[in-house]
Amino acid sequence: MSFENAIHARAILLDTMSLEMCAESGSGHPTSAMSIGHIVSVLMYRTMRWLPEDPNNHTSDRLVLSEGHAVPAVYAAMADIGATVDWNGEPVQLNREHLKTLREDDSPLDGHPNPMEGVTFFDAATGSLGQGLSVAAGLGLAARADNTGRKTYCIIGDGEAREGQITEALDFIMDHELTNVLPIFNCNSYGQAGAVSEQQSPARLAAKLEAFGFEVATIDGHSPNEIKASFDSFNKDGRTQPMAVVAKTVKGWGAPSMQGGNWHGKPASGKQLETVLSELRQTGTKLTSSMAMDSIAIPAPLDSAPHVSTVNTPMTFRQAMEKWDMLTMLQSGKMATRRAYGVALRALGYTNENVWAVDADVSNSTFSNAFGNDPELSDRFVECKIAEQNMYSVGAGLSAAGKIPFCSTFAKFITRGYDQIEMAINSGANIKVVGSHSGISLAADGPSQMSLPDIAWFRSFGTIKDHHGEPGCYVLQPADARAAYELTHVMAEHIGCCYLRTFRPDVEMIYDESTTFELGGMEVLTQGRDVVIVSAGYMIHECNKAIDELDRMGVDATLLDLYSLPFDEERLLDIVNENNGNVLVVEDNYGASMGSAVADACTSSGDAFTVKQLHVTRIPKSARSPESILRMCGLHYTDITQSAASLLGVAAT
Repeated sequence: MSFENAIHARAILLDTMSLEMCAESGSGHPTSAMSIGHIVSVLMYRTMRWLPEDPNNHTSDRLVLSEGHAVPAVYAAMADIGATVDWNGEPVQLNREHLKTLREDDSPLDGHPNPMEGVTFFDAATGSLGQGLSVAAGLGLAARADNTGRKTYCIIGDGEAREGQITEALDFIMDHELTNVLPIFNCNSYGQAGAVSEQQSPARLAAKLEAFGFEVATIDGHSPNEIKASFDSFNKDGRTQPMAVVAKTVKGWGAPSMQGGNWHGKPASGKQLETVLSELRQTGTKLTSSMAMDSIAIPAPLDSAPHVSTVNTPMTFRQAMEKWDMLTMLQSGKMATRRAYGVALRALGYTNENVWAVDADVSNSTFSNAFGNDPELSDRFVECKIAEQNMYSVGAGLSAAGKIPFCSTFAKFITRGYDQIEMAINSGANIKVVGSHSGISLAADGPSQMSLPDIAWFRSFGTIKDHHGEPGCYVLQPADARAAYELTHVMAEHIGCCYLRTFRPDVEMIYDESTTFELGGMEVLTQGRDVVIVSAGYMIHECNKAIDELDRMGVDATLLDLYSLPFDEERLLDIVNENNGNVLVVEDNYGASMGSAVADACTSSGDAFTVKQLHVTRIPKSARSPESILRMCGLHYTDITQSAASLLGVAAT
């Protein structure tokens, strides 16, 4: 049986199985799956070096299906091959019968790829379009660093090629000369609502890719020989130029009655299903004299032992400051948390080889350049330029390869990557997000540079559990340099997503090295009995001033540094009870954040508490100093003092 006939036969089989499993499910995208049947067949049966019994083997080639809704084609190939999936904690060889469970609540076969549900063949959750190529780039970076020879293939829909993140990823691949990553554009001419723009036509896409600097192969995506030739070209020894494939395909290939733009997301059923299955058989008869299946010849992965990273005893804050001649700064007693983060990241780079620093063109402000400028660490520093969405998905790819990426930028710019971070959390990515210049203390630049909804957004993930039973994300707001240093190390030890919020101004150090920080922790800075003022980060210092004012008024206030969300609710309630149930929460961001978390804890306890919140309640503007912006937003220490006094019914003096 010729190669061409064999691939046609496989594609017909995969298309048939895609139709059947979507019909059984009553939902899905069979026509999209049918457009990539030949590509998947050549990849998974002939080109990719992988182990069906161990799909996530460290040297196995990877397939990132950015066009996640086309996943039935991949499930079908896995079932035909007998690839292993994790089914409710047990390894199971996937078979055709299992495909009937597509989209069932107890099945690992989600409607879009999701490795955390058991299909470890995939490295990241996809389906929110435009993100997969960035993940593939992260996998490519890690493969090159580990010297495994592993290749990564990424299938991208022509409709999703419109997403700006695709451009970001293409730029990144060229910048970093990732010749081990192959973007494959599936040009079936249709999106969901209709035909794609001419801008996403094969000719225009090819021209754009060539302009980026890619070697481009434009092929018939249903021609086995053309597909194979393009993949062979990608895999030729000594490649120095990144390559891309533009594949002209047909949505609903092989079944004329399902072709066109009216079948997106619609499974065939009943007589329709019988008709399209018959059409597929007829297509097979026209293309090949034999529909018999040839033997499977999946290439084995390259023989390479997994890299074992060394993890040494971490340096203390003082040791790190001594090592890099920063004792003068330490002795000054003032330091910005962003700078301490840079010191901590550099120290982690020396003690844990899996730690990578990733930044978006602001490393001299986030201070991740302390890592990037160190010749011992620079090969693990990744510059993503001004492309935050790409940065987080690259981080997800690095995480999938066993790395611990710390992705840093201005906290305000993190909002551009909210969807990418959520998908990383869905993927179980061990990603650390670091936002500098947080809150309103960045006064002069105005609201375009201020991160104000960030705590509320990240805090929402702390209200759910991830696939490990941990909060979906921890939010950490260190109040001083020592806290920032220690919490950076705590983040590195945790498997899962964390968000560290740092700020620009130099502030006094309030902690000594005897303090232990932990996820879910809090620290009582001043013990009182009348009211507890709860705060974190930069606002701790403003609250300290308010504590002094309240003391002069005869008010005995507790100051609680709630540096972690979520937190130990029982401990918080004990502290509140010790202060007659009176709570004032102070934060330099919009509401629905830390104050809401405290209010939720108090409400759920069933006890009678009085909770008052101070947060940013207007869109700020530029100001000449942090003090001015604090007054503008009602967060100056005098405002805090007045609010606490009012809560207690004490006249402010």
